Amino acid sequence: MQLSPDQIPQLLESIDNKRGFLLTRSASDRNNHIEITLWLKTPQGPVQLIIDNERAVFFVEVSDVNHASDILANQGINVDEIKPLALKTFKQVKVAAVYFLTLKAFYQAREALKQKGVKCYEDDIRPDDRFLMERFITADITFAGQESPLKLSQNLIQNHSQNQTSNQRYRRYERVKCKPIDKAQQSDIKLSTVSLDIECSMSGELYSIGLYSEHCQQVMMIANEQEIANEKIKHCDVDILWLADEQQLLLSLLAWFTQHDPDIIIGWNVINFDFNLLQKRYDLHNIKFAIGRDRKTPYWRTNKASEQQFIEINGRVILDGIDLLKTATYNFPSFSLDNVANTLLGIGKKVDDVDNRLQEITDNFHHNKTALAAYNLEDCRLVVLIFKHTQLLEFAMLRAQLTGLSIDRMGGSVAAFTNLYLPKLHRSGYVAPNMGDGDQGFESPGGFVMDSTPGLYKNVLVLDFKSLYPSIIRSFNIDPMGLIEGLKSPETAIEGFDGAYFSREKHFLPDIITELWKERDIAKKDKNAALSQAIKIIMNSFYGILGSTGCRFFDPRLSGSITKRSHSILKTTKLWIEAKGYQVIYGDTDSIFVHVGDDQSAENSRALGKTLQAYINEKWQALLLEQFSIVSELEIEFETHFIKFLMPTIRGQDVGTKKRYAGLVQKGEEQQLVFKGLESVRTDWTELAKQFQRTLYWKVFNNEPVVEYIKKMVVDTLAGKHDELLYYRKRLRRKLELYVKNVPPHVRAARLADEIYQQQGKPMKYQNKGWIEYVMTINGPQAKGCQSAALDYQFYIDRQLLAVADAILPFIGTSFDEITNSQMNLFERL
Repeated sequence: MQLSPDQIPQLLESIDNKRGFLLTRSASDRNNHIEITLWLKTPQGPVQLIIDNERAVFFVEVSDVNHASDILANQGINVDEIKPLALKTFKQVKVAAVYFLTLKAFYQAREALKQKGVKCYEDDIRPDDRFLMERFITADITFAGQESPLKLSQNLIQNHSQNQTSNQRYRRYERVKCKPIDKAQQSDIKLSTVSLDIECSMSGELYSIGLYSEHCQQVMMIANEQEIANEKIKHCDVDILWLADEQQLLLSLLAWFTQHDPDIIIGWNVINFDFNLLQKRYDLHNIKFAIGRDRKTPYWRTNKASEQQFIEINGRVILDGIDLLKTATYNFPSFSLDNVANTLLGIGKKVDDVDNRLQEITDNFHHNKTALAAYNLEDCRLVVLIFKHTQLLEFAMLRAQLTGLSIDRMGGSVAAFTNLYLPKLHRSGYVAPNMGDGDQGFESPGGFVMDSTPGLYKNVLVLDFKSLYPSIIRSFNIDPMGLIEGLKSPETAIEGFDGAYFSREKHFLPDIITELWKERDIAKKDKNAALSQAIKIIMNSFYGILGSTGCRFFDPRLSGSITKRSHSILKTTKLWIEAKGYQVIYGDTDSIFVHVGDDQSAENSRALGKTLQAYINEKWQALLLEQFSIVSELEIEFETHFIKFLMPTIRGQDVGTKKRYAGLVQKGEEQQLVFKGLESVRTDWTELAKQFQRTLYWKVFNNEPVVEYIKKMVVDTLAGKHDELLYYRKRLRRKLELYVKNVPPHVRAARLADEIYQQQGKPMKYQNKGWIEYVMTINGPQAKGCQSAALDYQFYIDRQLLAVADAILPFIGTSFDEITNSQMNLFERL
């Protein structure tokens, strides 16, 4: 039955609201109007929502309305409506909304007005994003609408009948209304995932595709009849689907997605490699890569600056493990699947020869396809295990629920802030500024780092301000709109820095942070690590956003009122501690390092830490109330007691370092070494230096003799006993040809290696960025596997062992040269 337009509102009211988790969103022109499409996962399955009554909009100043109207009329650009609003800019100028029925007209108008010097506000916000943010919708949605039958071609209908059960069909709703889900009803919807990995030749010809989901673990493998017969004789635990050629492989992959219908596709470099190659192979065979839930092909775009590729698939999301780990602030020397799996899980891949992996994969494809299938599926399984171990999917979902970012959006701190802030701003009568509007021609300083007092200490306490920058924002009401409102009435506002004043009542950011803070406390109590981490990242990003010229709300008075306040807080806290008779030896951004005396016991030191914590918090409560009539949200915590602590000097100077230290802490029944900024935790030092530093520092901190150990390390290094520890590992951040003026050792090693590979008729490895391992030889740097000269052992002794040792030995009255000179003289005589 076809409903008339006047029957739709009654229908919407009569339908029970349904709920779902947002997977993808898009907006496009259809039949001369904008159509917004939202794909959700609901408890009943996937759903497509169609919203077709939205308009695109930007704002112009009221004084520009007539001029803008003439420009658009002269260029034949269709405007639906220009309407003066009760909104104004941060400069208190009234604005009018300019509405468009199509995205094409919206983009044309934006460009035309900019060329004529007419300023447009919020012209970079897409209708689908605006639709969601203005309704305070993030990822959980309640909706109502008219269900409509799917219009499928005859081929698709046949595919559905052959490959799908009824509960795998998506449902489509039109004339949709949406609103956010109440927190009490927040989504418990489970998203189905599949881990995908392809194996291929050097030239990109597909060998196999691995698929690992909860209900299906399978490898699709190309093979001829004889190969299949040979392989079936072997014992194999892997479910292998044998296919005659690449075309069948590609078609079978589409059929798999039709049958299993996953919400999320996960993998390792899965967009830039796996899906990029798949798209090329589908194009080569003239097959539509119809992987969307509506059987449409993906939409691709590329970031020209970074060459990063992005893919949008209707109703499905691709999450790359590498990108998501980085977004969740994980850091590894290498993000290879091997290294991450070994680091997090203690397991690795099944190919034995890591350096010649591609050759081994090709050999297995031609001679042992069963082994290749096991390897392919293991890659998929490792990604699944990493996602589970780190709760990456939960992290991505929670981040989307908190910010309104797409679940596959990596980074996006500015967009997250905009999503949360903009609708509140509009309801207070303002439109958002444009990029550059807040630039006052000066920069705010970074975090405060005190000069350090070098030395080897007993009993150093670390007192850390809990989320200092967010705490400052909450305490002093630092906020973009609060700044504008505060400047209107500075006599009643809270004074900031650089001429800033902040309203005591009209602000949003402090309240946003307060709500996030409460949610994080709950997450910690519930031991929800993924939620706690997501909230921490969001909260800590707000200062960076306000201090970034890439944010529309950038104003140095905002960021300066945060960082300069933090400087003042650390300096004042230092004075209070020193007035108590204790020595502050260092301070960094939000931490204070206090030496409480060599004669204190561990128990007394920890008690002093708690005492100082309470004292400083009470002092800040009293001071802020007295000076600003505000409640302090600052909270310092006693974080760490270092039994022994080293603050080294800058090499060759008597001045203390910054952001570099080491110490010994008690963890339960065990003692542990902690390094910050030193060789042991740096990726650009050899394993020789790292192992030497860890052992040497342990001995010094525990008052053990070090002379014989140092001598033995020198002797063993010269004797070649530590050759496996001498490799440097560095990233080639640019293409080799772009290193012209400064050519560092790892680039020289890479160029020499690729020359060797080229002479041997092998593919070059280092032309297009990546990582390289190399050693220093008597003929200079040479890459791993391409070494032809003897190792330069004296280089390693001088640049690695000596550099590490002389950071700590002077504090116990000796030096590396003093210990090794007699030994080296003996070697020279020999």
